[in-house]
Amino acid sequence: MRLSGIICALEQIAPPSLAESWDNVGLLVGDPNQEISRILLTIDYSAAVAEEGRTEKCDLVIAYHPPIFQALKRVVAGNPIFDAIRRGVAIYSPHTALDVAEGGTNDMLADVLGLTDRRPLKNGEAKGTQYKLVVFVPIEAVEKVSRALFDAGAGTIGNYSSCSFRSAGTGTFFGESGAEPKVGQTGRLEKVDEIRLETVVPIGEVDAVIRALRESHPYEEAAFDLNVLAAPAGNKGHGRIGSIPPTGRGELFERIKRELGIGHLLIAGPVEGTVTRAAVCAGACGNMLDDAIKGKAELYLTGEIRHHDAVKAAAAGLTVVCTLHSNSERAVLKRLAKRLEETAGMPGMVISSEDRDPILIR
Repeated sequence: MRLSGIICALEQIAPPSLAESWDNVGLLVGDPNQEISRILLTIDYSAAVAEEGRTEKCDLVIAYHPPIFQALKRVVAGNPIFDAIRRGVAIYSPHTALDVAEGGTNDMLADVLGLTDRRPLKNGEAKGTQYKLVVFVPIEAVEKVSRALFDAGAGTIGNYSSCSFRSAGTGTFFGESGAEPKVGQTGRLEKVDEIRLETVVPIGEVDAVIRALRESHPYEEAAFDLNVLAAPAGNKGHGRIGSIPPTGRGELFERIKRELGIGHLLIAGPVEGTVTRAAVCAGACGNMLDDAIKGKAELYLTGEIRHHDAVKAAAAGLTVVCTLHSNSERAVLKRLAKRLEETAGMPGMVISSEDRDPILIR
């Protein structure tokens, strides 16, 4: 199967637009046109996992944590990325996009606890997906310019195309020496009846739209504004919080270990009593502790938390359950493999047996 088709399926499951701005999700290594026969799923792409991929003859690795995160200054022999490139192994990372996505990492943890009426623990970022283009056009040229903009990709809102707003006004300019105005003369202040034309432009189409604007506009220098529009996150966000049937803490501890396949938990705060409201967040989520407290959660399931945050949680009467970072994420791999098989019809998926949290409790 072609990699581009698998990427399409991955982006349906975990749209990259859901990822945090600091993250590095998507195809990190590889050619979208290459053929893929076998996939390895892992949380971390370590040297041991890379060797496992070689043994299993996998030509695509889906690594939840992006193995290329900050800028690389060199890629040399001995580096798993170098080895992947040399062997033609593609690497894709969904990371925070999968955390936020419906049915993703945090919903997996929410399912472990049986959360109902769940919602994000913290709303996601407002993201810029479009520009607002404002351009000033002489009245007689507005239809020509607007049509050029629409043909280049501007003006689509939902199921509607050719969307714009137009208002009349007066433009002024003074042509200095060397100017060649299409209207009026140099050396004097000119006033022109113009239309303020506003429309939206997808970020990916902005270069083509601005090129069309300059080619269609009658002025020597077209005046325009381009502003990023931030789309609200809506009901998308990190973590989950909701209600559960009254359940003893001890029973929840055992359920978490069983469902996540781990033998130990780190627990701060109360260990006895019944829980009716809980929160979850995969990975390192101490920065959402206040959200869990504010949401009146009685138990907070996460990967890791700092010492002073554990003290704060205990003082608030909140039980914090830490699994270690990647142990809170690993169970999503089986779910992702199943959804990929259903979405892309991709067989031959292997969940890494070498992938494990770097911290062990003995």
